[in-house]
Amino acid sequence: MTNFSTIYKLSVVAITFFIQACSSSCPALECWFVQEKAGRGGGLTGATTQEKSWLNIRRDTQSSAESLKAPSDINPDRVYFITDPAATLCNQALNAPRGSVKKPQCEVNPFLPQPSDLRWVATLTESALSPIYLQAEWFSASFQGLDEQLGISTITRAPTGTKEHDVILSVTSKTMSAKSRLGAPVTLDCSFWADPSSPLSQSGFAVEWRYQFRGNGRLILAYDGKTDRLADTQEEGATMDFKGLHERGNASLTLQEAKVHHSGTYICTVYLPYLLAQVVMELEIVEPPSLSIHPSPLPLAVPGQTLTIQCEASGFAPLPLELSWEFKGSDGKSRSLGTGSVSGHRQAWDGTYSQNARLELDTSKLDLGRGGEVTCVAVHPGGTRRASVTLNVIGFSGPSIEDSMALVGVALVLYGLIKFVSWTFTGSGSDEADKQDKKDK
Repeated sequence: MTNFSTIYKLSVVAITFFIQACSSSCPALECWFVQEKAGRGGGLTGATTQEKSWLNIRRDTQSSAESLKAPSDINPDRVYFITDPAATLCNQALNAPRGSVKKPQCEVNPFLPQPSDLRWVATLTESALSPIYLQAEWFSASFQGLDEQLGISTITRAPTGTKEHDVILSVTSKTMSAKSRLGAPVTLDCSFWADPSSPLSQSGFAVEWRYQFRGNGRLILAYDGKTDRLADTQEEGATMDFKGLHERGNASLTLQEAKVHHSGTYICTVYLPYLLAQVVMELEIVEPPSLSIHPSPLPLAVPGQTLTIQCEASGFAPLPLELSWEFKGSDGKSRSLGTGSVSGHRQAWDGTYSQNARLELDTSKLDLGRGGEVTCVAVHPGGTRRASVTLNVIGFSGPSIEDSMALVGVALVLYGLIKFVSWTFTGSGSDEADKQDKKDK
């Protein structure tokens, strides 16, 4: 029994170790190596070439990568070994299952270190640095995970003439595509890691957030980590966790109150002296419409009457919206009444939109029975919304109990009115006759 218990414990330990080893394994990535063609001058942008490359990712130089053989269609000159001590590139979202058609996206480009003249970055290169460290093979690489939410940008360095690259700077985002309701706080994830053994990481860092939409851009926030200064910007409600930025490399941007004009592209850029890496993410503010129907409640209808009903959808963003009408009869069955007449959209001061749909409800052409429920349906990226009103049709063949009771009530009222008028005139005639008799006598 003791031996069985020992074997069981050892099995559990072995399985746990195997699972941890598999989950923490670093992938080998097939990437596109993109660079400009040589020999083009004249100040024009050169054409680019694309070659398949193979990146063997490892946590340290002791990790074995011999079993990760590059495919036969990849040039051996484009096989590289990337050492990533932070294991940023060992994320499971970059490790495609064996046989999977869908693969993570990866692109590698040659990179030229150079100083920046931005005022929140220029302080990083004020002190002289040895140019010997910069005289090396530098690459920038961008990665997108299988979940389409993970994005990583790296700057790597290899001694000239070698293929052994070390990650010097990596920037990561887990919100490559984000959505938020109007008025809610939203956080765009961005974090960075800098190799502490690199002399470039000793001179501080800078972080910059920019916004772009349809060709227009603006600076959201810029921070000089070396001097602990923020650049002057006009963006309200945009903040960062500066303590977390210095302690953990948390460069996430928080918008305290999401507004329609916040929808667009955001770029998180992290600077080291002579280096920069950035991730690009999309934010969409999605607010479903509020619906109201006029008139409400609907007036009683009779066969042959045409009712005009209007549905107003307001306060929604973005623009695409589909409005339609449905009718649910007293038998519980629903059918479409079409789209009716839909107006053009209008934009409010806060950037949200409104739109109307009008329905001409002809009771002589539509089989509405005794009535039912008329519903306005709005289909929007933020969700489907419905608003309903009750339609009552009276006076059609085969009246219902309610209609019969209403008709009886009307008949009784009319009968009582006729009797009252008759009594009034009869009583008045009798009084006149009595007066005439007394006068004759």
